[in-house]
Amino acid sequence: MQGLIILIILVGVGVGVLAIFVIRTIIMPKRISTVQNLIKQNRLTAAAKTVKAILIKEPKNSVAHYYMAKIYLAEQKAELALMELKTVNAIGQFDYDIPEKEFRILIASLYERFGQAEEALKEYIMLSQKDPNNAEYFYQCGRIFGDRGKTEVAVKYVRKAIELDPKHGKAHFTLGMILYRTKHPVEARTEFEAALKHDPTNYESYYYLGKLLKENNDTTGALLAFERAQKSPGYKLKALVERGATYINQGSFENAIIELERAIKMSKDDAQNETIYARYFLAACYEKLKNLDKAIENWEKIYVRKPQFRDVAEKLGQYQEYRTDDRMKDFLICNQDEFIKTCKEVAAKALTLAVHDTLEIPNGVEFIAVEGEQDKWLGAKKMPKLVRFLRVADTIDESAIRSLLEAMKKKNIIRGVLVTSSTFTRTALDFAENRPVELYNKEHLQEFLKKI
Repeated sequence: MQGLIILIILVGVGVGVLAIFVIRTIIMPKRISTVQNLIKQNRLTAAAKTVKAILIKEPKNSVAHYYMAKIYLAEQKAELALMELKTVNAIGQFDYDIPEKEFRILIASLYERFGQAEEALKEYIMLSQKDPNNAEYFYQCGRIFGDRGKTEVAVKYVRKAIELDPKHGKAHFTLGMILYRTKHPVEARTEFEAALKHDPTNYESYYYLGKLLKENNDTTGALLAFERAQKSPGYKLKALVERGATYINQGSFENAIIELERAIKMSKDDAQNETIYARYFLAACYEKLKNLDKAIENWEKIYVRKPQFRDVAEKLGQYQEYRTDDRMKDFLICNQDEFIKTCKEVAAKALTLAVHDTLEIPNGVEFIAVEGEQDKWLGAKKMPKLVRFLRVADTIDESAIRSLLEAMKKKNIIRGVLVTSSTFTRTALDFAENRPVELYNKEHLQEFLKKI
């Protein structure tokens, strides 16, 4: 009798085990298959309900967790999807329903999405070890190492990717970026060109090619490269700013203004670095074209966002008189004929000089003049002076004094005068102190203008 009871118990246990086996091998796969179909049909609520029912009975069912992650991804709940994938990784059971390569690529992308580059890198390294002939995995490792500043390791991985697949455009671009940042322009250009050869849609390469061409003073090539780079949404604003800067280097200020104003118009953030640079370059163009109202307007907008940016505060200080003194404003923005006329009047009425010869020079005018007829020593021989007026915003340094002295020597004139709408550096003042040169800065000029 006791043996019969034991036999019944053993049979019962066996039936239970068999039932579990049947559920796991027949019923459960059918339910998972159902989940697959529900996801394909975008019936995500029903799919989630089915998976959760499985997980209640089997909390460590890796397949159920994997499909729950897929459901969360379809519902745009990436963070929850990552949590499910981490659970799958912890369980560590991969089979037909969870292809390990597919799983690791997916979890690596989510790790990066949420700023966990170290974890993503581990996944790609593991993939490169499991499939050492796949260039993509080596490329992804190199890219992440490069982003983390580990240049030597990055180069090793990216070169391996190119060795496995010479036509891997992104690997060529990444290697080009590393070479560009480490100051290897010739090698970088080769890689960018290779990237475009194998992937013509890699418009980011055009941007850096443009930078290299611009540095080599190939303005035509640079402008064309930046034009093509605008097809990249992430580089369009940068490319417009670079086109503007290239036109400035070429001296084409009107063309530069067109590009820079386009950049500012498309920018959605005035504090964005590219927008700040666009305004700075735009102000420089307007300053060159004597449109100081617009130049000041852009400097002021930069100052609101970044008061310490380059020399913006200094520029606003230099043009303070422009905003408060109409005479100085007219002097700075009038056309060349009016400018020369005004300078002659200053020479005659403020400096009591009679102008004899006039010569236009960059950013100014130069006169040969003698002391006026009202000089009390009418019988004395009047000594000529070389008088220069400079209409500039930059502080005048020692080189400007040397230039004046050289011109005086060539003309055999022993006395000189330099009048500027800006100021002089300390070294310029010290240099001129014991030399036959009179210096007048913007404060003096303001007083001179009042006399005319």
